[in-house]
Amino acid sequence: MAEMDKKNLDSPDELRSFPKGRLELVSVAGITFGRAILEPGWKWSESVKPIAKTESCLAPHIQYHVSGRLAVRMDDGSEDIFGPGDVSHLPPGHDAWVVGSEPVVLIDISGMSEYAKRA
Repeated sequence: MAEMDKKNLDSPDELRSFPKGRLELVSVAGITFGRAILEPGWKWSESVKPIAKTESCLAPHIQYHVSGRLAVRMDDGSEDIFGPGDVSHLPPGHDAWVVGSEPVVLIDISGMSEYAKRA
């Protein structure tokens, strides 16, 4: 019989920092949960692209948006803005940035295991 497992994002298994943001990671039952805290002025193409070394973010994301507003532009030019309470699916091939003066906090359950991981 499998045993319960409990972790808390306030005591992450791993912390990754990048300009104007950080990622707190915990893994439970083979699933990596990431809490991203993105400060005003954060933009993927400026803060994470130098780490990822790709033209756009290639991580697929399923996210719950806790606070702040996050704009996303897909490589095909389509755009949307996500805010508190939104659940989003972002396929590979996008840029994203914080909108306004409030930090973005989001929980991601699919695309953070390799996100902003330095070689």
